[in-house]
Amino acid sequence: MKTLICNEPGRLSLIERDVPTPARGEVLVRIRRVGICGTDFHIYQGKHPFLEYPRVMGHELSGTVEDANGSSRLKKEENVYIVPYLACGKCVACRRGVTNACQNIAVLGVHRDGGMSEFICVPEQNVISAGKASLDEAAMIEFLAIGAHGVKRGGITAADRVLVVGSGPIGMSATIFAKARGADVTVMDVRQDRLDFTTASLGGDRTLIANDEAEAHAKRLTGGDFFDVVIDATGNTKAMQRGFGFVAHGGRYVLVSVVRDDITFSDPEFHKRETTLFASRNAQPDDFAEVVKQMENGRVPTKALNTHRGSLDDAPSLFKDWLRPEAGVIKAIVEV
Repeated sequence: MKTLICNEPGRLSLIERDVPTPARGEVLVRIRRVGICGTDFHIYQGKHPFLEYPRVMGHELSGTVEDANGSSRLKKEENVYIVPYLACGKCVACRRGVTNACQNIAVLGVHRDGGMSEFICVPEQNVISAGKASLDEAAMIEFLAIGAHGVKRGGITAADRVLVVGSGPIGMSATIFAKARGADVTVMDVRQDRLDFTTASLGGDRTLIANDEAEAHAKRLTGGDFFDVVIDATGNTKAMQRGFGFVAHGGRYVLVSVVRDDITFSDPEFHKRETTLFASRNAQPDDFAEVVKQMENGRVPTKALNTHRGSLDDAPSLFKDWLRPEAGVIKAIVEV
């Protein structure tokens, strides 16, 4: 089978591997679509904090069941999506049902080889029927679930004024699901084209350019209150630290981003505002279900989000092109 491997930062190659045989409790899935996200680009660029090379990327996955391996829930050739977080089921987090924060988690495409290949074996519990979703839509469920999880972590309601910092795919997902809860949403970024997309296609209420005057603009927008909830989806240390200053007194700050660096903040300001700080890692089963629900409700503009696509054979050259800001990539999908 064809497999795309990242041998080292900046070097992708197509190789041949044997089709794997599912072990007990596993399902063999024929991969059909692979969504490309910031994690994959960070791996390609050598910026991911939790990875060793060589690595087969790919964690936003949809496909068809090739071998159900005795499953009573799945059938051959059924369209499915894959939950890429493989939890141990035994640690303190798993015992509490917080499998996304498993102490021994293995994420496909990060801690172990992922799905940028023609076939993959996955534990049955991580293979979910796509239902009415198309293969393209099913390949977008995972990244959308990360934004939905961040919104849930922030406890966002219709009473909240929300600032989403970063209008990449995860920030866009957070915007979608914050709006689905009825919140008033402002999106901040350095790129005007991305900001325009959030208001034109995602229902964002307004935008802020992340320049030197952003705090002053935010203060005017909110009558001096700032924002009840701030969600950071930038993957940028300075932006994450700056975000504390946009949180209202008594507000919540959700860090979806993960970086290699230490994050620091002003302790007097943190205490004065009694800020609640949340980490938001991966997603949980109910977040995936929320994505499917909102897709069915027509709240997720999947066709608008999927701006680029290409084949597995062309992926080594496409990665270089898709990384260029002028390419305008929001969500690229590789067809297998």
